[in-house]
Amino acid sequence: MKPIGAFAHHQDVSTPKQPGSTVYDPAKQSYTLSSAGWNPQGELEQFHFAGQKLRGDFIVQATVCFSGAGQSPLRKLGIVARESLASGARYAAACVHGAPLTWLLHRSGAGGAATALELSSFHPTELQLARSGNRFTLSAARFGECYKSVSIELALAQELHVGLFVCGHEQGGLEQAVFSNVRVIIPAAPDFKPYSDYLGSHLEVLDVSTGLRKILHSEPGSIQAPNWTPDDKLLYNSAEGVMYSFDIATGKVSELDTGPCRQNNNDHVLSFDGKLLALSNYAGNPRRSVAFILPATGSSAPKQITSPEAGHTYLHGWSPDGKKLVFTGGRKGETGHYRNLWAVDVDTRVETALTPPGTLDDGPEYTPDGKYIYFNSVRTGTMQLWRMRPDGSQPEQVTFDEYNDWFPHISPDGKWLVYIAFPKEMDPWTHPFYQQCYIRLMPTAGGVPRTIAYLYGGQGSMNTPNWSPDSKRIAFVSNSKL
Repeated sequence: MKPIGAFAHHQDVSTPKQPGSTVYDPAKQSYTLSSAGWNPQGELEQFHFAGQKLRGDFIVQATVCFSGAGQSPLRKLGIVARESLASGARYAAACVHGAPLTWLLHRSGAGGAATALELSSFHPTELQLARSGNRFTLSAARFGECYKSVSIELALAQELHVGLFVCGHEQGGLEQAVFSNVRVIIPAAPDFKPYSDYLGSHLEVLDVSTGLRKILHSEPGSIQAPNWTPDDKLLYNSAEGVMYSFDIATGKVSELDTGPCRQNNNDHVLSFDGKLLALSNYAGNPRRSVAFILPATGSSAPKQITSPEAGHTYLHGWSPDGKKLVFTGGRKGETGHYRNLWAVDVDTRVETALTPPGTLDDGPEYTPDGKYIYFNSVRTGTMQLWRMRPDGSQPEQVTFDEYNDWFPHISPDGKWLVYIAFPKEMDPWTHPFYQQCYIRLMPTAGGVPRTIAYLYGGQGSMNTPNWSPDSKRIAFVSNSKL
């Protein structure tokens, strides 16, 4: 079989009465699977499969839906990990029924009966199957919700056939389903070393109203923190500190001239008019993150704004009038993870403290009207989103959930706020790489946040302003070993 999309092959498993098929749409990066498999009692023996062999731990995600009314309420779609494609093989599967059932199906003994562990998620649209050692976890949600999960311990072979499946229930009844946002993720090893060991990267864009994602560019190394320019380019940094420009229309990648600033981190930000770029570049002795500005098209002579002797400067925002930068930085003797927020005048280079020392504040960003600065802070225990007036007055908490919320980004029309949400178990004083996390959306006027992306990423995924100029899409980076 020829490869199809991200998968090595597709085929019918066993001998369904009618042959099944997989059709890949490269424009939408989606898969349509059809099958007429006969599957009494949920045995999952006749189905159509699109997948590949994977060894060790994995995470497979997809947005799923059946096509049409179907022949049977017991038709099934999902993600399966199976020791072989022969009848009676042991397996674990994330399974959604045409009826309102969501199961973690599994067979522990070759040729034995299958067992179903039910999850209380009805007609989910977001599905995930993950393996960590001998633990298999089904996670599911309707778009906008966060995952619910169930797990089992199952000692399957190290190498498994992993991929998407569709099956009917009645013999000869052809069923069809569409899988979009498909991601096959090989996660970081448990002993990986942050800032030393890196996974590969997908540069993605997301429609915030539908949740549909598209991979624009992939690299085996680490790229981070895309900014979206007014002329539809994405500026991002590599882990090595070089800045790059990705042209969305042509797919061309080119290095951005930043002169001597070649140790840039993922705290770079465009001015509101898109004409200037501010960089956080490591410089000086001692080596610290320092702010520079240059034209967004590049320059061999960036202008230095802050001093390494003052402490680290990690940029996050530019005032709408272009006169000030806001950053998180260690000043006045703060050490370790302690950071407070500062503004610096671009012309005079005079710095003004916006938040008091003694905690961790991060991610400051102006609203387009200049009335507020949004940021994240651990001042109430977990990392939550806050906002304050541009002079640092009237701080107020914005999110109150169980997650650790980072990096609020305001849409250009000022109506929406996106941010990345990490698990509650995460240490809020750290910048975590390679986690399962969410991208969430909420109105700036207030309201309940919605989950719009189910992500494997973290540090560098969306540290900086990442909205498209029309306020309809965002850019971010997801990760996997490629």
